[in-house]
Order: sequence, then C-alpha cells, then structure tokens
Amino acid sequence: MDKRDYYEVLGINRSATEDDIKKAYRSLAKKYHPDVSTEKNAEAKFKEVQEAYEVLSDSGKRTQYDQFGHAAFDQTRGQGFQGAGFEGFDFGDIFSAFFGGGARGQTQANRARPRKGADIQRRMTISFEESIFGKRETLKVPAYDECPNCHGTGAKSPSDIKTCSKCRGTGEVTVESQTLFGRTQTRTTCPNCRGTGKEIINKCPTCGGDGRIKVNKDVEIRVPEGIETGQQIRIEGFGNKGMFGGPNGDLYIVFDVTPSDIFTREGDDIVITMPISFSQAALGAEIEVPTVYGKVLLKIPAGTQSNAKFRIREKGATNVRSKVKGDQHVIISVITPQRLSYEQKKLFEELAKVEDATANKSAWERFKANFIKSKKPSA
Repeated sequence: MDKRDYYEVLGINRSATEDDIKKAYRSLAKKYHPDVSTEKNAEAKFKEVQEAYEVLSDSGKRTQYDQFGHAAFDQTRGQGFQGAGFEGFDFGDIFSAFFGGGARGQTQANRARPRKGADIQRRMTISFEESIFGKRETLKVPAYDECPNCHGTGAKSPSDIKTCSKCRGTGEVTVESQTLFGRTQTRTTCPNCRGTGKEIINKCPTCGGDGRIKVNKDVEIRVPEGIETGQQIRIEGFGNKGMFGGPNGDLYIVFDVTPSDIFTREGDDIVITMPISFSQAALGAEIEVPTVYGKVLLKIPAGTQSNAKFRIREKGATNVRSKVKGDQHVIISVITPQRLSYEQKKLFEELAKVEDATANKSAWERFKANFIKSKKPSA
C-alpha cells in the first residue's frame, strides 16, 4: 500500500510550525501507544505517527519531503525508515501519562541511551546533461565510523571495561543541594561514565576511547533525472556513527548544475534561441533544432518574426517528483546580414523597390478611403 502523506498522518497542514508538529505528535503518541491504546491496529498507527514525526520535526528532512515526497527517502541502501527515533524530543509527560511518573521514569531519562550520529552534507557538481539524464557516481565521503579495533567500546580489551565506581553501574548519581526550602536531592547523569554505567581502565589506542575513527567511505550516488541546482537527496546511514551504540546519521548531497552553452532551463522546460535568415523567415522553412535528446525538425511558417516562440513537446527535463517531462521552447532570432555579396545586394535593392511601391500604394488607398468617408453627409 502507498504511504499516507505525513502531514495527513499528524493531522496538520503544510504551514505548521515546530510547536504544531510536536503538539500533534504528542497527542497521537498517547492515543496509539500499544501499552495503553485500545484502538484497532494501534501499533501500526503508532509506528506511522513516529515515522511522520521523525521527518517533519527535522528541518532538513522536512525540506526534502516537501520537495520530493516519499521518493526523497528511496535512495541507495534501502533508504526509508527502520523505525522512528525519539532524539531531541522530551517524552517525560508521555511516560508520566502511561506510568504515573516517579523515579523509574527519571532514571530511564538519565541513563545513557543510543544516540543517532550527526548528519553530513556534501555538494556535488554535475553537468547540464547529467542533470537531465541522471547518473551514478561513487564519491569518497569522510565520516566517523565504528573503530575496527575496539568495535565501538572505546577500550583496549574487554577486560578493560569495568562497572563505574562512582555510580556502581546505574548511570546516575544523587546530587544534594541547598535551597530556600532546605536540602534537596536530585538524580542526574553520572559525570564519570556519562550515563553508560561502565568505566574504561585502558583506552583503545586506535580511537583514544571514543569508539569511532574518521574514515573515507565509498558512497554510490544515484543522481535523479531532472535534478536542479540547490536540490538535494538523502542517503540513509552514511553519516557519522552515533554515540553509545546509536545508528549512523544520514548523508545529504546538494547539487550544483553547470550551465549549458546553448540550453537554458526554466522549471521543467528547456529554452533555446535559434537564428534563421531573412529568406527563411519570409518564405518559411524547415530547420534542424538541437535538443538534449538529439536533433529534431521544426517547421517555420512564412512570415515568422523575430522572438516568435515554438514548442516541442516532451523535450524538456523530467520532474524529479512527478516524473513528467517538460517541453522545449524555441525562440526565433532573425539575423540581419552584415556583409552582402554583389548578387545579394542587387536582390535586396529589387526587393526594396517592390516593398516601396507596395507600401506607397497601400498608404494612398488608405488615405482615399478615409477622405471619402469623412466627406459623406451625416443622416
């Protein structure tokens, strides 16, 4: 089945603010959460709401979705959703609604949890023809990936990972402070282990205890047909490695299209200016017109003027979203010769005499008609 529009899933319009998106998600998450909902297909609806929120709450992903729809997440390596995340959103009030709040919810919030890695953005320059037909190209992209020596643990060996001595493996500590109401105790993330509950005795010499190293990844880029300057695609999982075992971020490729020497793009249409001679404009002709798909014949009717425009259907660019091709528009430019041969000059002189005689006769006929009309007596 086709996916529903994300704005429709959250029940908001396309001009919704971040607060509108968060409010709509919070309401629907409470409604469909499988632990408390009695709705039919609650789990499937909950996942659909999560998926919509993950895209629309992220400004970069939302821009991609507004431009390309669901196709923006259909790139290499199975782009799409592998389950929506909760990064950057406070679910304290939701868990309170489910479980009644309390220390358990606070403890889970303070414990370190997997975090998705940072996204990466790279620019890619392509030719005008490549933007029309698309292409595949492998790029080397520098990014942080899991350390191959310690496999992301940050320790020299498994025996160098111990239970944190400060929090005793809980990932949080109790902090006392003096307030106007007396001494209070609060639970907070352990500063020693950063909430992991583990302490590294000897750090990995390769990554220095970070669990990640910088590498150059070979990424195959599929350039969509019809892409324009400033548009971008998202490739899931080729960003930086996440912390605490979290997944990789995403890679965004922003395109710069090199202008063509003869073609100009206007939306999905392509425009070209074609020069023709006086005789072709006056008598009509059939001319060869280049398109990005090859040459085609165009019939020029007699009496065509400069700046006349003709359309050749479906010889434009493919719309990246609808996959519908635009047209090519041909603008005619009648060229005035600068240097004439003797024969050409004679022919033009004869043409000038004919044009003068025709013009004078026409002018005299118009004058007589108007004069006679003005002399008629009024009724």
